[in-house]
Amino acid sequence: MMVRNPFTAHPAAVGETYTQHMRVALSFAVPLLGAAAGAFVHAVFPFLFVTTASDTVKRLHARMTRRCATCPSGRSHRPDLFPPQPAELIYEI
Repeated sequence: MMVRNPFTAHPAAVGETYTQHMRVALSFAVPLLGAAAGAFVHAVFPFLFVTTASDTVKRLHARMTRRCATCPSGRSHRPDLFPPQPAELIYEI
């Protein structure tokens, strides 16, 4: 029986080592923490950090979309980024 290491299975599925995946995940987590802090301040003082959270989310979404499009297993976890393969095309008569 093959036991999969939970610390390396997902990073390997996206073509990264554990350390590389940690670095990438943190590069998303830190800006999200900043966006959350900005949104919290904005909730109390609506004239501050007006677009901080939404700008951060848009920037990170664009980055993740580009990243998933080049990921070795991108087709399985983000099929919306890939055109259908000829075998996947459905023809209606």
